[in-house]
Amino acid sequence: MSVPDPKKAGVSRAQFGDLGPSAGGAKAGEMNLNLILDVSVTLALEVGRARIPVRDLLQLAPGAIVELDRLAGEPLDVLVNGVRIARGEVVVVNEKFGIRLTEVVSESERMEHAR
Repeated sequence: MSVPDPKKAGVSRAQFGDLGPSAGGAKAGEMNLNLILDVSVTLALEVGRARIPVRDLLQLAPGAIVELDRLAGEPLDVLVNGVRIARGEVVVVNEKFGIRLTEVVSESERMEHAR
């Protein structure tokens, strides 16, 4: 199988449209969120964390208690794809758990942790 010579194949650089704020017909200075509205993300609530040796992990059984790094009553972290976007408190809505957001992380802080 032969590899074509790029000099003879008429190779040219790909051209892409503007992906900035006005892409897709949005008004100047406004992001077109319609492009991402159907993208699925993972939303997780983090109560706290613990670091334990594998030896202790293997000994866990029903009824075991793992101490977390958070105090009781401290807000939970709301994570989207592993990045904290907010903090909140647990509530019960129609016999199901929910979360009431008490703080939303600033856009600059979210972007800093998303890298």
